[in-house]
Amino acid sequence: MQISTLMPVTRHILFAVGYATLGIVLGAGTFLALVIESGPDLETWHLAPLDKEYRADKNKTIQTLDQYRKLENELFRELDKEVYAKGYGATQTRINRFNKGSWVDPTSYPVNWNRTIELTTSKPRAGYLLLHGLSDSPYSLHTLAEKLHSQKGWVVSLRLPGHGTAPSGLLRTKWTDFKAAVRIAAWHLREKIGPHVPLYIVGYSNGAALALEYTLAGLEGEPLPMPAGLVLISPAVGVSSLAALAPWQRRLSYLPGLHNLAWISIQPEFDPYKYNSFTLNAAEQIYYLTKDIARRINRLDHGEGVKNFPPILAFTSVVDSTVPVDALVDTLFLRLAPNKHRLVAYGVNREANTASLLTVNPIKSSDVLLSRKLPFDLVLLTNANANSKRLVQRIKLADTEKIRTVTTNLSWPEGVYSLSHVALPFAPDDPIYGDVRTNVGAGASLGNIVLRGEQGVLQVPARQLMRLRYNPFYAYQEKLILDHFSQ
Repeated sequence: MQISTLMPVTRHILFAVGYATLGIVLGAGTFLALVIESGPDLETWHLAPLDKEYRADKNKTIQTLDQYRKLENELFRELDKEVYAKGYGATQTRINRFNKGSWVDPTSYPVNWNRTIELTTSKPRAGYLLLHGLSDSPYSLHTLAEKLHSQKGWVVSLRLPGHGTAPSGLLRTKWTDFKAAVRIAAWHLREKIGPHVPLYIVGYSNGAALALEYTLAGLEGEPLPMPAGLVLISPAVGVSSLAALAPWQRRLSYLPGLHNLAWISIQPEFDPYKYNSFTLNAAEQIYYLTKDIARRINRLDHGEGVKNFPPILAFTSVVDSTVPVDALVDTLFLRLAPNKHRLVAYGVNREANTASLLTVNPIKSSDVLLSRKLPFDLVLLTNANANSKRLVQRIKLADTEKIRTVTTNLSWPEGVYSLSHVALPFAPDDPIYGDVRTNVGAGASLGNIVLRGEQGVLQVPARQLMRLRYNPFYAYQEKLILDHFSQ
């Protein structure tokens, strides 16, 4: 075929490809616009800029916890002005946390655990830095904080940047802001307890990841007060690689009319101590944090595991939709040199006859975990047998093959088939998330919600309302934590 004949054909093909591409782009754009248009509207608490929030690159002069808390006071005054002081029409209800005087208004409780809390004592036996999870607040560890304080502990429960205010706080906050704030709090705690009193870090979910990053940085040579030990609760150490796509969608959200794209979910805010709405930026930041942890571990592990890492006591559920137990073992515990590390895993309720309804086989994964020779102690809390709600501990010590069974006085509560990522830090009698009765006009219990009606009507997904919010075995967990600190 001659070149003169090929050229018109080529032009036709290029035009066809161009029109097809344009059609796909326009179609995708139209579909995207329809999706956004059909979604919930953004409210004031999704949009408030909250410029007084701590930023590591902007607030370089803030070097002490006192300075950090002073800025925090300014932030909460800004929150009052930009969010609480404004009316919301139909959303100004008794179950809106941003409605002053509502049943879930955190400022109406005796202590607003959305803020940094410091519990002091004379002649402290130990210092404890408590780090909450992503979209949470210091409230998530408040029961443990008060217990540690009652035993002569000096406790700093840090409000991480972007948290405890409004969901918009997580639109711009970076993981480097989190880690800078952790360092400020750790130095403050070391100064208060003195050079010879042990310092411990307790981290829940994203807070556990921050505790790991901090400790690994110290092992790499950064001058930091090193912890004597760590407690990790539902540690978020391995998140989905899909989070790497978040920056692209977030950038699209800057375009006019596409602001909703900055959000993974937009929900009513009826929780006084946790955001229900969740930003793409938050997912992006935990992805960067976990990648940094992986890089540090790779640099420190020369084939025999990371050496001199302080003893870890970690708790997880074998059914954790945020971080599967296999990922926790493979990305963290198997990369540490032996040093009295222990993982406590809560199994599923085998007596509940729900195996055929589950999307995964957690019983099989638990058995596989027990069959492996591990460089750390493993404790699996599980049914004594398939016909009993009673629980036993199946214990496998580091570098051994033998499994020892120890009885307990624990039993699965009626109707509970497993724990969850968010349940572990909360006691059953927690007034917000526990299995307690809701008293009208005296706060709200989110751990005992029973709703009946047609599907697809509520703005809140049914799976979120079904999720267990408290740990029926909290007393058992707390005792293990206190024993860990006394070793």
